[in-house]
Amino acid sequence: MLLNNPADLLRLLVVAVLVYPVLVLILRVSGKRTLSKLNAFDFVVTVALGSTLATSLLSRDVSLLEGILALALLVALQYVVALLAVRWPPSQRLLKARPTMLLRDGRLRCGTMRRTRVAESEIRQAARSRGAGDLTGLAAVVLETDGSLSVITRSRLGDGSSLADVLDEER
Repeated sequence: MLLNNPADLLRLLVVAVLVYPVLVLILRVSGKRTLSKLNAFDFVVTVALGSTLATSLLSRDVSLLEGILALALLVALQYVVALLAVRWPPSQRLLKARPTMLLRDGRLRCGTMRRTRVAESEIRQAARSRGAGDLTGLAAVVLETDGSLSVITRSRLGDGSSLADVLDEER
């Protein structure tokens, strides 16, 4: 059937016009972290926000206020968890993956690459995009918690303090 009930279209229009600005406002108030590059926890919250928004829009069983409350609750919980991670560092082990060393001093960490499912071609591509012509000139390539690859050349390594929290399984 093309259209079950014309009133459903009107409800969808009204709810979308009301809920969307509320979601934007909630995200703006919650701060930049909510919209930053996503780690696994942030990704789950983002998917849950999308699902909640879709349910609010499409289900007549969910009231407008319930939908708005659910969105606000998800963002508030994400804020509390992010605050916990900052104020109590041991919680980060539970909430976030650690950055992982994939290349150190020009040598690939093949076992780590297999475990993290990163291909050598991805590392070469990251090196090229940073202007590196060969892997031997690199001090480190790190798989970050958001899935991106950070490339550090030997000339830019300095004291290496930015690598202090990086997991190096093959050291």
